[in-house]
Amino acid sequence: MPPAGTLRGYSLPLSPSGVSSMVPDPPWYFSGDALWVTCRVRAEAAAAFLPAGLRPGPDPGAAAIAFFDWQWCGESGAELREPVRAQFRECMIALDCLLGDQPVARVPYAWVDSAVPLVRGFIQGMPKMFGSVWLTRSFPVGRAAPRREPGGEFTGAVSADGHRTISATVTLAEAVGQPPPLAAQPLVQTRHLPAWDPDGAPLEELVMAATSDARFAEIWRGTTSLAFHDVTDPDLATLEPVEVGPGYLFSYAETLAPGRRVGPRSVRA
Repeated sequence: MPPAGTLRGYSLPLSPSGVSSMVPDPPWYFSGDALWVTCRVRAEAAAAFLPAGLRPGPDPGAAAIAFFDWQWCGESGAELREPVRAQFRECMIALDCLLGDQPVARVPYAWVDSAVPLVRGFIQGMPKMFGSVWLTRSFPVGRAAPRREPGGEFTGAVSADGHRTISATVTLAEAVGQPPPLAAQPLVQTRHLPAWDPDGAPLEELVMAATSDARFAEIWRGTTSLAFHDVTDPDLATLEPVEVGPGYLFSYAETLAPGRRVGPRSVRA
């Protein structure tokens, strides 16, 4: 045991041995299915969500809305023996942008249905909020499961604070060999810590995610319907798509490790 008064842990809650942390030490491993819808938002709305250090990409307004059914674990894999801890669903909006001349993506909003990914999002700088996220699942037998084949229909939906927010349906048309636009671009996010001292100021830093071993499988493309519903946040409402492109269904895996700062650490007034 450590000396009296010494508390350990990667995240809160801290404890004498450190095993009580809600989020374990990285790296973290993810496997899941994704429903990915390409779209376009108003270029000026997308630009308004880009912090200093990022600028619009060559196709201003290019974006995507994605739904995920995830399973994750840490280095030991212990979470996989507790499915209630290892599984969660997520929805996010991604904006195409540039860091210098490097194509990257920025997530201004995301929703998850479990506490661990919510807290992990704060650590990463991902703006995750609590929501209810659902996706159509595929199984190889039975009429209650669409197949990954032409005509298969898959839907994702998210609601938050009692309001249905976004829904999308993709009707599969063809298998393709390449990931959808934006899906392979690294994320650049803002780690933000509000000040607790009344005389203090928030700490901010622009960071790039460190992902490796990214793998895509069974990528299907199809036609899409996408809708914003009862959106109560006026800033989120500005990102309602003005054009909807193809949708994609695929399986995906990645390893996520601590990223790196790509801008100065700042204290914002």
